[in-house]
Amino acid sequence: MRKVIFGVANHLYHFVPRNGSEITGVDRLRIPIILCAVLFSTLAGCAKPADTWTSTHFDLQGHRGARGLAPENTIPAFILALNLGVKTLELDVVIGAEEEVIVSHEPWFSSRICSHPDGHPVSEDEERDLIIFEMRYEDIARFDCGSRGHPGFLEQEAMAAAKPLLTEVIQNVEAHAASTGGPSVFYNIEIKSTPERDGVYYSTVSEYAQLLYDVLADQDILSRTTIQSFDPRALEAVKNIDPAVPLVFLVDNNMSFSDNLDRLSFIPETYSPHHRLVDKSLVEEAHRLDIKVIPWTINGEERMKDLIAAGVDGLITDYPDRGVALLATLFE
Repeated sequence: MRKVIFGVANHLYHFVPRNGSEITGVDRLRIPIILCAVLFSTLAGCAKPADTWTSTHFDLQGHRGARGLAPENTIPAFILALNLGVKTLELDVVIGAEEEVIVSHEPWFSSRICSHPDGHPVSEDEERDLIIFEMRYEDIARFDCGSRGHPGFLEQEAMAAAKPLLTEVIQNVEAHAASTGGPSVFYNIEIKSTPERDGVYYSTVSEYAQLLYDVLADQDILSRTTIQSFDPRALEAVKNIDPAVPLVFLVDNNMSFSDNLDRLSFIPETYSPHHRLVDKSLVEEAHRLDIKVIPWTINGEERMKDLIAAGVDGLITDYPDRGVALLATLFE
């Protein structure tokens, strides 16, 4: 425990403004995030997951980090997911007013989890008017999207949490992996475009894709990143930028596997349908084309078992702890 305290103190020393400057509203949200990340990192350091079949062959992905356990798409959730033993961090990105790439599921502030800078909850009536694409990051970071918890995930630990920049997430995750001696981290990042959102929540799909690509290239993680989307246009845009980037086609419709593939001009590396659409025959059909199948979002142990038995290459879950425990049981 003494090491935990000193670790937290050391991080805060380097983070809290000195020389008489005041802590800003943004800092007040970030300090708890750093505290939690340090605590998760230190406490889990003595229980580092082994390099087993679970971590090397099956792609267990933490949905929005570990949404069932920590505020979604936040640094504490990503650090926790890694400490629990996931191989890949699944996350979403949107675009800010100054072309920042921000980690967020919605391109607005959700009334289910977010509060205004003064602490009052975002209402359902106003949420879609709080457009991130129209806001500077300085203002975005003042909203708290963690202290209220999540009504759909009662095991989630509530804590103050701002929507982070993608660059900030990558830097924190990479530093954590280096400090713990953990394996290389992989990222599965979703572009949240739809025709209806064009020109409202981002400028164009091609620019959205380019902004994301530029961050990944700048942070030197392209070789460990897949880009996913439900929108074929987004995947085509990334393909045009860099054909070497592995692409993941997200699916949530009742079209056949072949009909969905016909929506693309290329064969994606991964087919990622809602888990209700997955059975053994689908997996076999995809594997004949050398396409991986990684369904979303599976939180129940029995369904995880069914999908593993069907031959999926990985799965995405809000509860990485459940997935890790199950895989350890099946492949110990």
